[in-house]
Amino acid sequence: MSAEAADREAATSSRPCTPPQTCWFEFLLEESLLEKHLRKPCPDPAPVQLIVQFLEQASKPSVNEQNQVQPPPDNKRNRILKLLALKVAAHLKWDLDVLEKSLSVPVLNMLLNELLCISKVPPGTKHIDMDLATLPPTTAMAILLYNRWAIRTIVQSSFPVKQAKPGPPQLSVMNQMQQEKELTENILKVLKEQASDSILVLEAALKLNKDLYVHTMRTLDLLAMEPGVVNGETESSTVGLKIKTEEMQCQVCYDLGAAYFQQGSTNPAAYENAREKFFRTKELIAEIGSLSLHCTIDEKRLAGYCQACDVLVPSSDSTSQQLTPYSQVHICLRSGNYQEVTKIFAEDNLTFSLPVQFRQSVLRELFQKAQQGNEALDEICFKVCACNTVRDILEGRAIGVQFNQLFLRPNKEKIDFLLEVCSRSINLEKASDSLKGNMAAFLKNVCLGLEDLQYVFMISSHELFITLLKDEERKLLVDQMRKRSPRVNLCIKPVTSFYDIPASASVNIGQLEHQLILSVDPWRIRQILIELHGMTSERQFWTVSNKWEIPSVYSGVILGIKDNLTRDLVYILMAKGLHCSTVKDFSHAKQLFAACLELVTEFSPKLRQVMLNEMLLLDIHTHEAGTGQSGERPPSDLISRVRGYLEMRLPDIPLRQVIAEECVAFMLNWRENEYLTLQVPAFLLQSNPYVKLGQLLAATCKELPGPKESRRTAKDLWEVVVQICSVSSQHKRGNDGRISLIKQRESTLGIMYRSELLSFIKKLREPLVLTIILSLFVKLHNVREDIVNDITAEHISIWPSSIPNLQCVDFEAVAITVKELVRYALSINPNNHSWLIIQADIYFATNQYSAALHYYLQAGAVCSDFFNKAVPPDVYTDQVIKRMIKCCSLLNCHTQVAILCQFLREIDYKTAFKSLQEQNSHDAMDSYYDYIWDVTILEYLTYLHHKRGETDKRQIAIKAIGQTELNASNPEEVLQLAAQRRKKKFLQAMAKLYF
Repeated sequence: MSAEAADREAATSSRPCTPPQTCWFEFLLEESLLEKHLRKPCPDPAPVQLIVQFLEQASKPSVNEQNQVQPPPDNKRNRILKLLALKVAAHLKWDLDVLEKSLSVPVLNMLLNELLCISKVPPGTKHIDMDLATLPPTTAMAILLYNRWAIRTIVQSSFPVKQAKPGPPQLSVMNQMQQEKELTENILKVLKEQASDSILVLEAALKLNKDLYVHTMRTLDLLAMEPGVVNGETESSTVGLKIKTEEMQCQVCYDLGAAYFQQGSTNPAAYENAREKFFRTKELIAEIGSLSLHCTIDEKRLAGYCQACDVLVPSSDSTSQQLTPYSQVHICLRSGNYQEVTKIFAEDNLTFSLPVQFRQSVLRELFQKAQQGNEALDEICFKVCACNTVRDILEGRAIGVQFNQLFLRPNKEKIDFLLEVCSRSINLEKASDSLKGNMAAFLKNVCLGLEDLQYVFMISSHELFITLLKDEERKLLVDQMRKRSPRVNLCIKPVTSFYDIPASASVNIGQLEHQLILSVDPWRIRQILIELHGMTSERQFWTVSNKWEIPSVYSGVILGIKDNLTRDLVYILMAKGLHCSTVKDFSHAKQLFAACLELVTEFSPKLRQVMLNEMLLLDIHTHEAGTGQSGERPPSDLISRVRGYLEMRLPDIPLRQVIAEECVAFMLNWRENEYLTLQVPAFLLQSNPYVKLGQLLAATCKELPGPKESRRTAKDLWEVVVQICSVSSQHKRGNDGRISLIKQRESTLGIMYRSELLSFIKKLREPLVLTIILSLFVKLHNVREDIVNDITAEHISIWPSSIPNLQCVDFEAVAITVKELVRYALSINPNNHSWLIIQADIYFATNQYSAALHYYLQAGAVCSDFFNKAVPPDVYTDQVIKRMIKCCSLLNCHTQVAILCQFLREIDYKTAFKSLQEQNSHDAMDSYYDYIWDVTILEYLTYLHHKRGETDKRQIAIKAIGQTELNASNPEEVLQLAAQRRKKKFLQAMAKLYF
């Protein structure tokens, strides 16, 4: 009897009439009902149980006639069982998350080895020696699945596992578990030995640029039926479950990141690789979407990995990527900057971003270091503990024992810090009533726990305490402290209680002055000043803080107020309002200014107008920092108020120059050119230099589209700026009668100084105005006689081409101004191509060729969608291309020179051929030949390499010539398209090189 007949007879004899529960797998096997079973909503048994049973049956050892145990026979029945196990896995779409969750390591190892076998991977061949790019897609995917599982299993084995509680001891079960444990350990040992190979295989997979396919139930059926015929079909790229390149790379990057992260405990440099892979995974998830069918990444776990990598390997680019609080704390602990840790914790009390457990772990670490003898950390431990305690009470948790222990011996420094943390941890305007109640209860409890009245007074007089507790609550607290206070008669005459001793006047004044410095509430400031003036009439309380400053033009008027209380109040309200405006706290600034306006209206029209002017400036700043940034026009009443200020003619009103400056800049930024050119009163042009300058700029903008002859205002603006940039020389006659030059000063003949002009320009945001000013200064820079390389700019032709008295212009100051203005303009709009060209020309003129190329390329990129469209010819003019050619030549990038010669309107063959003759080239040389579309240059390259005996490079040039799209017989459209495509690829390659 043959082996097949024996298998058939055995199968026939064991076939049941009905599918009893004990042999359901036989029923599925013989009746081919697997697919129907898997389509059920809740199949019983589950798919993963099927895999286990199929593989267990296929791997059962046999016993021969001598009762000797033999390996499982390779018969038809076992082959079909293995195939069924593979089909079930294919039904689960080879999802390793599902398979690993339910299958043991030995079973999954057997399953994936069967997949390798059926996918034609030669047994015994190292996967690292196989080129994935040349393998059939299903074979490559099988190798990837196995190696992904290998490193995932290694990573998973490094995690601690909670041991299950053992049940009643059963010898057979214990033996089976022991065998499985030993088998798992043996497999892990092999996987760890091959870990480096697995990582290299997966790294190679990231370089693949083709979609892969994995076996489905259909392809496995085809293989089982006709393995010889179907092999070609399964190896094609159109059969099986398609796995897109991005999906495959996403899974591989995540698994590699986990592997590198696990290696980081012994090799810290691996954390850098892990960080790169995890952040690449995030990018790929963003590309393919989180709902991908074949890419299942635990995004919460990925976010945890990324956060950990940010801590362990913080990004070197600290300006482009803000560090997370975790990273900041980790860096501070590592560098010993513990004070910064307390600052981070205090700030976190507002956001609650750091988990309480993490904050407690940091405190435990600091305690351990302090106990090892570092006494300097005792203070830090208290501060961190105080921050954590405030966080606890805000979230409604009880105060910990550690805080009570550290606060057993309070002192002024500890209470000051505690009050500071409490103040910084709650935003009284936005905090809920429960948060305020928790904080108030905490401060009351701290007071009740203190014995020294001086410390109690520090807390009870603090602004936060006064704000959170009502007067009745504060009185009740004092009564509680009096009742708690012990009174013991040590002699016949009773001793006065400590709480009955009134605090000294100096203590009260000091506390009130402290509150006065901190408060930004106008009503509270008034109340404090009334109390202070009631205690003493000898002090000038506007001098309490040296931070309170008001402009000198106002100080004479304010300090001339006779009533001391009113003088102090007006001075402090204005100083605090100006400070709040400077730090962009516009809401508090408005409250302070409004209160000051209300106060001075009663007695001083002069100060009333001063406050109206300051409130106008505040409203301008508020709009510019708010809705103005999104392009929303200011309300009409604000524009009317600005006009009213500019036209104001009240005598004896102290005026700040900056208000006029801001008003004119405001009108220019919002294109109120009609008013500045036609409606501004004539007296303003004579009295206010900023209005004069604004009028000239607005008129120039308005006349710009007209003919050159009509641009009279452009000439006037030119003369004004030339005069501002002029210098005057001072001479001295010596004892011998000779006259010698001793110094040059900035000329006082201009309407303002150059520094004032620069300050004014840096308040402008309107692109056309900035372009005109830039072109003016560029032209002024170019009129020098010793200039070698001109700087180009838009609208440069509207300015005069010469200056009668060149030696009077301070050209060094002009050059510095041009650089500053370009830097400022690019901070407003970094994508303005004309400004980028100016910056590039500046670098070119100063021999900084690499930087110049960077900005020339950036100018082209921003106006062509990163070179996916043609760069407009008015951007890449022949002059710009020639400067790029010179930059490349001086950087010894001679092949780039030859390619750029093609960009000129008339190809410069002489320069191209000369550059190609250079053998000391620092660029990629022959790898750039694909970017050459001019056949003459390619033919010259072929001749040149033949002459030098460079056969390989000659073949590359010949291959480039042989491209059909470069055939001279092609229509002009085809040739232009070929040139455009090569321009695009070359410029993109250059951008990647210089960006």
